[in-house]
Amino acid sequence: MRRMNRRTSLAAMAALPAALSTSLAGAAVIQALKPSATMPVLFLGHGSPMNAIEDNPWRRAWQTIGTEILARAEPPQLILCISAHWLTRGQWQITGMARPKTIHDFGGFPQALFDQQYPAPGAPAVAQKLAQELKSPASGAAIGVDNSEWGFDHGTWSVLKPMFPKAEIPVLQLSMDYSRAPAEHYLLGQQLHRLRQRGVLIVGSGNIVHNLRATRQGSAANEAYDWAKEFDSAVQEQIKKGQLDALANFQSLGAVAQQAHPTYDHYLPLLYAAGAARSNEMPRFFNAGFQSASISMRSVLWG
Repeated sequence: MRRMNRRTSLAAMAALPAALSTSLAGAAVIQALKPSATMPVLFLGHGSPMNAIEDNPWRRAWQTIGTEILARAEPPQLILCISAHWLTRGQWQITGMARPKTIHDFGGFPQALFDQQYPAPGAPAVAQKLAQELKSPASGAAIGVDNSEWGFDHGTWSVLKPMFPKAEIPVLQLSMDYSRAPAEHYLLGQQLHRLRQRGVLIVGSGNIVHNLRATRQGSAANEAYDWAKEFDSAVQEQIKKGQLDALANFQSLGAVAQQAHPTYDHYLPLLYAAGAARSNEMPRFFNAGFQSASISMRSVLWG
């Protein structure tokens, strides 16, 4: 990347909107991660994109959790988010741009949702370092760096904006190599554990149950299909008992797992969060309930 001298750099920043100037400043500040107290790990059921702007219990819980995290003696230096909506094949990737774009990867929603922006800075130097540290569980190869294509999809910004509305904490997204077996996603999640002692908040964003084909609009939070409740409860029990490695074997539940996840892109982020957690950490559940009868909003905090 071509360097700008200080005068040119300051002039360019002055011409930018305030939000983008903040992003540039943030990206310039975080060149390396510093040792820290152990950061928490989150798995968030994100559900409908409308949760980002509607005043509902799901969004209010995200706001509360965000406030709690910021009130800790050491707030996060960086957020690493694994979203159900960034799937790659053949390689894991991490966002490496200084100003990741806000991606509106959905259709049929009000304009107010498309107007949403989350101008948190990236952290290019940290992304390059992490790309070398994190290894593909099968091959041991380093993961790739995406310098231009992706950004923050709605699995990331729809939950981070309520939690950290000032968008001051740098954010990286890690893709999920959808060609790999669930157990490998859990193993990569285990590699993320050490980042918790370097100021990194790990956030997995998906849903424990996610079947859009079976949605029933207008269903109450306590209304769900029997198979949805069964799968959600089975996962909850494994987490409560600290059987985190067993979460990768969800397909052994057979027909119930197939109904809960016709595709399992929304389940995989849980494996990253569980891998970064430890079996002896007490999980804290929140947002227990369902959207549209077939989407579990259950969320978990470790640490």
